[in-house]
Amino acid sequence: MSAVTDAVRVAPTGNPVSQSFRDSMVVAKRNLIRMSRIPEMIIYGLIQPIMFVVLFTYVFGGSMQIGGSTSATDYKNFLMAGIFAQTVTFATASSGAGIADDMHKGLIDRFRSLPMARGAVLTGRTLADLVQTALTLVVLAVVALLVGWRVGTDGDTNAAKVVGAFGLLLLLGYAFTWIGALIGMSVRTPEAATSSGLIWLFPVTFISNAFVDTSHMTPWLRHIAEWNPFSATVQAARVLFGNPGQSQSDAWPMVHPVWASLIYSLLIVVIFRTLAVRKYRSATA
Repeated sequence: MSAVTDAVRVAPTGNPVSQSFRDSMVVAKRNLIRMSRIPEMIIYGLIQPIMFVVLFTYVFGGSMQIGGSTSATDYKNFLMAGIFAQTVTFATASSGAGIADDMHKGLIDRFRSLPMARGAVLTGRTLADLVQTALTLVVLAVVALLVGWRVGTDGDTNAAKVVGAFGLLLLLGYAFTWIGALIGMSVRTPEAATSSGLIWLFPVTFISNAFVDTSHMTPWLRHIAEWNPFSATVQAARVLFGNPGQSQSDAWPMVHPVWASLIYSLLIVVIFRTLAVRKYRSATA
């Protein structure tokens, strides 16, 4: 541990909850200001999901079978919930890289020397990433509408359900940023954080119901996909959007996707926030 950290170890004063909230907001504001000064961070974050929308819609749309239909329009409406979910989870890599960069520059060690709540640095960072993810999701939804995505194509929906679907997507993204935070605290460089973040994200997002109907998978792979937390949120979003979903499944997360999405996301937040904050307390620059 650095000499600065050893020399100054002042405990936060006042109510711990309000102190943690204030400190988290300060750190979140710092990260949002940083993002606003580097607009290419947001621009480049938009390019990949837009490319996925265009490529999957126009390259694979006519060859995918959804509920016995090979209509490009049906696949387009089926696809968008998966693209939205993939976009919010891929923010994990940038979150981990940002924290690793702060660690590499010694900024985290400076924060640890201040009289602030121990979890505020990571909480503020994840909240700032959540704001950026929400902005990205808004732009992506506009692009989806431009290429022909519509809600209520295969079921009843309303404005409250649509907002609820986006809320579940953002909750999943927030949960996954805590995984990124733990990775960022565990590696030595931002490059390592980015690489290690993407390694596990690809199987999580592709072994799912995001891009294909899981009924076409081999049985053992289908079970993995149906119990995947990512799949639960995708299915919940499709139900709330009123878009076509996968074939009928007996798996509990597919039968009760909204509840499954909430439970999975909250469990991920609790587990990985605990691990990340513990890692932060013991980390050295």
